[in-house]
Amino acid sequence: MKILLAVDGSSYTKKMLAYLATHEEVFSAKNEFTLFTVQLPLPPRARAAVGAEVANGYYAEEAAKVTDPVVKYLARKGITAKVVHKTGSPGEAIAKQASAGDFDLVMMGSHGHSALGNLVMGSVATQVLAHCTVPVMLVR
Repeated sequence: MKILLAVDGSSYTKKMLAYLATHEEVFSAKNEFTLFTVQLPLPPRARAAVGAEVANGYYAEEAAKVTDPVVKYLARKGITAKVVHKTGSPGEAIAKQASAGDFDLVMMGSHGHSALGNLVMGSVATQVLAHCTVPVMLVR
């Protein structure tokens, strides 16, 4: 099974990993794992001021801050994961990556906002559910 782990470095990512570790039917070296994180784009003026090379370096550094601890955690459990990072809207990028990569499952942590909270603040999980054609497992 190909599993896309959407990670953002938050405590909700840690909860998702804890859940994953306790469910051997999913957390197995037989499965193929890809860590996926999305960086919000710099404002166009800022990107123009620093240049594409500096901006892309910034995106890579920020992505590594999120994915490196997860890679180490998975390695301790005997699992090697591929790492992918993109820039853009997180919800849409996760859904697009899930479909483009032919994943069987997307796993991600969720803040668990109320319906009113989602309406006011929006939610990455809500966007993923709205756009994703792949089954999504949300862990709260």
